[in-house]
Amino acid sequence: MGRTRNERGAVAVEFALIAPVLLLLLIGMVEFGRIYNAQLQLTAAARESVRVMAIQKQVDTATGAAVAAAPHLSPALTAANVQVSPTSCAAASDVTVTITYSVDLLSGLFADAVQLTGKAVMRCGG
Repeated sequence: MGRTRNERGAVAVEFALIAPVLLLLLIGMVEFGRIYNAQLQLTAAARESVRVMAIQKQVDTATGAAVAAAPHLSPALTAANVQVSPTSCAAASDVTVTITYSVDLLSGLFADAVQLTGKAVMRCGG
């Protein structure tokens, strides 16, 4: 079954119409995966940091634990991203660690960056 002269190139035209949509979906999936991975790392870092603060009761140690718990973030997490509240950990009180981080998007199609927050709360030990 041969193609008529009018049908030649129809597949190329159809591909040219659908290719941008498929490319946009692919870029969206990659960006979503990067953002989700960063959010998981922030949450784990906040959880580790608040655990250290509840046990050792030292803000610097807790901040260092947060930075060490998220080694694969790029750019790297710094102590300026980590907030420990309150700075003292009295027995039977709660301590909260909040980590804010900005993920730069590779494509720039949706936005330049996405602001993420990881938060954890734990009761201080006696």
